[in-house]
Amino acid sequence: MVPDVERIIDSIAQGDQDTVQLLLDSYNTQYAECFFFNTEMQERKKQRQLEEFKKNKVRDYAPDSESDTDLDDDEPDLLLRQRLATALLCFISNQLQPAVLRVCLHTLRILSRDWRALGPLVTDSALFTLAHLGGVSLQQTCPQQEGEKAEDLQVSYSHIHRGSQAEDACCYTSLLLLQMAQFITAYKWSGDGGHVVLARGKKDTREEDSKEEEMEEDGDVCSKEAMKVLCNVIYNSPRAQERASTLRLLQGLWESLKQGIWSRAPSSGQFYKLRLLFLLTALRPELRLQLSQERGLSVLTTALEKCLAVRWGEGYEVLSDSTAPPISKEMSQEVIEILKTLFNIAHMCHRQEPDEEEAALYRHLAAVLRHCLLLSCDGEDTLEELQGHTVNILSALPLPCLDVLLSVRVDQASHKWEGVNMDCVHTLLLFMDRRLNRGHKLKEKLTPVLNLLTESSRVHRETRHYLRQKILPPLRDVATRPEQDTTLRGQLVRLMTHVDTDVKHCAAELLFVLCKENVSRFVKYTGYGNAAGLLAARGLLHGRRNSGDSQYASHYSSDSDSDTEEYREAKARINLVTGRVEAEQPDPMEGMTEEEKEQEAYHLISMINRLSRDQIIQPMGVTAEGRLAPIWGQMRNSTLEEEEDEDEDEEEDLDLMPEGGKDKQMK
Repeated sequence: MVPDVERIIDSIAQGDQDTVQLLLDSYNTQYAECFFFNTEMQERKKQRQLEEFKKNKVRDYAPDSESDTDLDDDEPDLLLRQRLATALLCFISNQLQPAVLRVCLHTLRILSRDWRALGPLVTDSALFTLAHLGGVSLQQTCPQQEGEKAEDLQVSYSHIHRGSQAEDACCYTSLLLLQMAQFITAYKWSGDGGHVVLARGKKDTREEDSKEEEMEEDGDVCSKEAMKVLCNVIYNSPRAQERASTLRLLQGLWESLKQGIWSRAPSSGQFYKLRLLFLLTALRPELRLQLSQERGLSVLTTALEKCLAVRWGEGYEVLSDSTAPPISKEMSQEVIEILKTLFNIAHMCHRQEPDEEEAALYRHLAAVLRHCLLLSCDGEDTLEELQGHTVNILSALPLPCLDVLLSVRVDQASHKWEGVNMDCVHTLLLFMDRRLNRGHKLKEKLTPVLNLLTESSRVHRETRHYLRQKILPPLRDVATRPEQDTTLRGQLVRLMTHVDTDVKHCAAELLFVLCKENVSRFVKYTGYGNAAGLLAARGLLHGRRNSGDSQYASHYSSDSDSDTEEYREAKARINLVTGRVEAEQPDPMEGMTEEEKEQEAYHLISMINRLSRDQIIQPMGVTAEGRLAPIWGQMRNSTLEEEEDEDEDEEEDLDLMPEGGKDKQMK
């Protein structure tokens, strides 16, 4: 049975909390998993469009998203939801039973999923109410401005109750204003100047401790529900994002979070506060800068250490306990929210050169992130998500600060190379392998770890050597094309011709760095056909590295590539374009005379010329700088230069001739 929204609004107007709770429970059960309220209407509209298409064989324009459809059919239902949201906002401003408040906030959370019904929820008073219920203090206007705000409230809330009698509407408006006044007077204003902080009044502080303990669980649930509503509103409404920035929601939220971080007791609702912090910093650039200036990186790193119970060893080493149980899913989700916000802050400064203090902070964070990579979680999907966000932050940190990933003790390492602990690098390699096998959203999921491994290999010799042994071991199978190989090398080579430019560039760059940016070695492992894209982009088609191509070129050692016996035996028969030994093909010109060969060559040139003239193909050649250029343009330029040289030679010959001979020659 569809809940009667009009009856719910009438019950709210009468202040009957028991009836409101009963009706809202039914409403919440009906729409608990609903993210689009007029589903039946949309289905009927789709069916009608399908029937019209079958009849007329003409499909009308259909928008990409169901939320963009015509609102005429849904207008009454939408207005009802807006009126319900407005009534609930005023209702929760009053003193309610905890169970009633919880069910009201649950309904508001359901309503906040629909961006079209957010009008009542994006006002300053609504944001203030929700933030207060979530345990966040906002700065408000001066008390003398409340008279003007009351008039605005009367205008904005007068449309909630649309009864037949104007007297009932006036009574309802008065009731709402009275409820709002009770909410405001229950608190006292503190501070001076134009901006003051709302503090709890004496009435609340006089409550007995036993009563607070009894209501603690309900209060925690209500706080979480309020933060969920705020998260939905901020995410769905640019207007709410702007007002939240103006009301300094981040400042109040940050103070609340810091209290929870520094306190020893676990803070309730911390996850949703962290989620809201992430949304604010992700959607508002000025808030990212503000959080960075308020030592957000340092405080959130401390929060990360607290969640993971980090124990420090010497220097930047985090001690690990192999007997520790996997971290719970709830704690993992909280860690993930911290990591997402850390990325928002760190990504702003990843191209800047850090000073000594910032470098120490980044190294401290990198050590904690290394610990995150090596953790075990309750569930593979959770572990995958946690490692993904960890990789994102590591890719945003300054490269010189990533040395702490390797500067740990080797005695307990599971993977070692050249006397260096490679556990972290091996974990990144396994993470990349899993992302390669999934093949889903490669640009978002794969490019961060590819970039991280590439830049780390450029800077750290041990990392490059270890990855090269795992990804590009000495060649033995020379009968299979590189892109058809099932190993890590084959998967990365296949990405070198991917349709997404960023993906293919990142994959090619990693292999190129593992080859120490040596063109011949790069072609050996990938084939010239696969390598041509990167070589053309970097001006290396002539096979020589230009001076200054890479600032890390001098870091590469001069050791030579070791070839296997199988490769040395087949090297002369390997097709450099395909990267494998091709089967011998018969000579297509066998049995032809020289005149027939010349005629076939002229015919081929004629066809290429015709295709080029019709702009179907464009023949290209390699310039002296190692880049591609139209071959006909080069030939024309060369022809013009030769003609100019011949003219100059003729003029010089004429100048050297005697006068009589010159006149005779000119005749």
